[in-house]
Amino acid sequence: MATSTSSKLNKAVKQQYMDLPQGDMVQAMYIWIDGSGEGVRCKTRTLDYEPKTIEDLPEWNFDGSSTYQSEGSNSDMFLIPAAMFRDPFRKDPNKLVLCEVLKYNRKPAETNLRHTCKQIMTMVENNHPWFGMEQEYTLLGTDGHPFGWPSNGFPGPQGPYYCGVGADKAYGRDVVEAHYRACLYAGVQICGTNAEVMPAQWEFQVGPCEGINMGDHLWVARFILHRVCEDFGVIASFDPKPIPGNWNGAGCHTNFSTKEMREDGGLKVIEESIERLAKRHRYHIRAYDPKGGLDNARRLTGHHETSNIDEFSAGVANRGASIRIPRAVGQDKKGYFEDRRPSANCDPYVVTEALVRTCLLKEEGEEPTDYSK
Repeated sequence: MATSTSSKLNKAVKQQYMDLPQGDMVQAMYIWIDGSGEGVRCKTRTLDYEPKTIEDLPEWNFDGSSTYQSEGSNSDMFLIPAAMFRDPFRKDPNKLVLCEVLKYNRKPAETNLRHTCKQIMTMVENNHPWFGMEQEYTLLGTDGHPFGWPSNGFPGPQGPYYCGVGADKAYGRDVVEAHYRACLYAGVQICGTNAEVMPAQWEFQVGPCEGINMGDHLWVARFILHRVCEDFGVIASFDPKPIPGNWNGAGCHTNFSTKEMREDGGLKVIEESIERLAKRHRYHIRAYDPKGGLDNARRLTGHHETSNIDEFSAGVANRGASIRIPRAVGQDKKGYFEDRRPSANCDPYVVTEALVRTCLLKEEGEEPTDYSK
């Protein structure tokens, strides 16, 4: 099993240094999304005080030419602190700081999709939009081969692995347990985890989160997963179809509700929203992966618990539909619905913004409305 060289360094030796007192100083790790729209980067600075709110954190900068975000001749980019969490790796009083990225002219970078999402969420805050996102991922060795799979073949067919227990069914649970506890420590609203249908594939759920918090918490949960995997010497892949053939892909099913949907008679509002989504299927498919639908085309085939990418469908308890209404919601006549189309590598800011635009702002057509004009 190919694991990284770094993971083989003596962790007991490292711990000697991590146990040293740090005085009144605080390490703040600034995290941002790079120019790929999928990768996260980080760097750390020392503060001589413990920040209590996001306003206590200074802006910073970085070299955007090394993160696919600018040219070398004009490479300074600004890091604007947006959300703060406890640091589960260095522990209190140290912090993780999720940042927005601005270009040299103080305009949002191309992959800073939080900026617009926040504006849209502010417009609908009285509707109290809640989200819960189910993040699937696959554990890989450093050679790109799924963790625990035979080096020159395949494991047994799918069936025993979903929520499986046992050494021949659950591949890499240590990573999952470490990630779960690290998220709880950090203050990420992680609400569950389970082994998935394909061996070495797992899922964690984040939510319910209101508005912009959904994107913030999912991105930090992803960052923590990458960092935990780094310690174990393995890779977490969010590729929506890591293994071609008769194996499940990886999605990021998104559960959505508004105050009206959660109140008595809310099923009618849910059904109206689904009608709006049906008329805007292509816009949502473009928003639901970083490559405008190309990544999802490998996953949304109509097989392996997915709908067909070219067709919109909805149904109660139907995991082969674009939109699933949970059976309990159909019975209670209120609650939420699940959009099963977003890919595992989606940007949660774009996904949540698209749902709000269509369902709450009642936009129509192929393009999002520009409210700045």
